[in-house]
Amino acid sequence: MKVEVQIPLAPVVEIVFPRWKAQVLWALLTRGRLRFGEIARELPRIAPSMLTLRLKELEADGFIVRNCFAESPPRVEYAVTDLGRSLKPIFDDLLAWSARHLPEVEASRSRRK
Repeated sequence: MKVEVQIPLAPVVEIVFPRWKAQVLWALLTRGRLRFGEIARELPRIAPSMLTLRLKELEADGFIVRNCFAESPPRVEYAVTDLGRSLKPIFDDLLAWSARHLPEVEASRSRRK
């Protein structure tokens, strides 16, 4: 019988760090309100369908808000909520860790080749 180990961090990782989700949130955290095309320019490797999916997920999770303006042509902007902003210190810590330790990770990987 296989016993599943419960890792307390797993739910947060599954919510915040799926492919592209953190990058979209980071773009909005650092640049402020952005339209779809602006986010796409910030993240040129993301497919439009994936960007749409991740924006919907971030909105459903409460990390961002989608604002629609009744204009012609219609305008939609995305902005970070207070809940989304609460992740900024965590992202900052990850950036600091990366600056300190990513060279070690890369060196370790190169030794294995």
